[in-house]
Amino acid sequence: MTLSLSLRRALRAPWFTSLVTVLLLVVMLIAGAIGYDGFLSPQVMLNLLIDNAFLLVVAIGMSFVILSGGIDLSVGSVLALTTMVAAYLLQSWHWPPVLVIAAVLAMGAAFGASMGAMIHYFKLQAFIVTLAGMFLARGLCYLISINSITIDEPLFVAMSQTRLELAGLFISPSVVIALAMLALAIWMAHCTRFGRAVYAIGGSESSALLMGLPVGRTKILVYAFSGLCAALAGMLFSFYMLSGYGLHAQGVELDAIAAVVIGGTLLTGGYGYVAGTLTGVLILGVIQTLIAFDGSLSSWWTKIFIGALLFVFCVAQRVISLGALRGKPVAPAKAAPAGA
Repeated sequence: MTLSLSLRRALRAPWFTSLVTVLLLVVMLIAGAIGYDGFLSPQVMLNLLIDNAFLLVVAIGMSFVILSGGIDLSVGSVLALTTMVAAYLLQSWHWPPVLVIAAVLAMGAAFGASMGAMIHYFKLQAFIVTLAGMFLARGLCYLISINSITIDEPLFVAMSQTRLELAGLFISPSVVIALAMLALAIWMAHCTRFGRAVYAIGGSESSALLMGLPVGRTKILVYAFSGLCAALAGMLFSFYMLSGYGLHAQGVELDAIAAVVIGGTLLTGGYGYVAGTLTGVLILGVIQTLIAFDGSLSSWWTKIFIGALLFVFCVAQRVISLGALRGKPVAPAKAAPAGA
């Protein structure tokens, strides 16, 4: 009886989906190793990080937004706008690369903060505001140029071509930046007042207000951080592609949301682990790698598998949410005052 009760509690726990995600990743890796020679080679595993470093950074920012109970559909367009602005400043205005990087990061943070301010002060739905931001950022790309702008600035070329050797293996500088950003985000989420406020707002904004937490400031900072991550991902994407283009990163916002949800963060907010986002990104990368190793499947099967996983994890999250509600004790009814 006690074992059965413990099992039910575990199934309802917020960390259960994160555990399932890790187990799913392990199963997929084992299946790939059984089906394809060389699948588990160390360099293939490192290539997962190299190819998805920019997505990891975008998903980190999205994690904070979803943990706070919001959504940000603009991140893919902000990423593309960042590549266009950086390419234009480098190639046409010949700005120093360090100044360009600082400028586009500030632009991304300001763009996100402005959306956060609109969401909070005008009580607008995050979906609508960030959808407008998505269209605005993507449209601004084409005001700069309708064509791709090639980047040949030496620092960007060096970042693109540099390989950091590790015992005969290699990673790119973008991987180091992405993992450093992940470590910073984990610290922010679990060791700072800002992180605790994000979780509290995602759990119940009205309760967070009653607790005296800075709800407005936190929400603005959450979207500013998401915009900053999107801009940083744009820089990593520029290093990867050595170009700016308005069609870059189409659908990346959906991939980021998928990675966060598959990584165990509840869409309703308040529960989840930023570290789980890395697992979600790796699962998306493993799906793509499995399809590439197979060679006979279309790349569209990636979307099919991701969609199926999202359905499963959304159902699992709903079960957890309902279980948490059933587990809450019901407050006793107050007795009516005498003479009522």
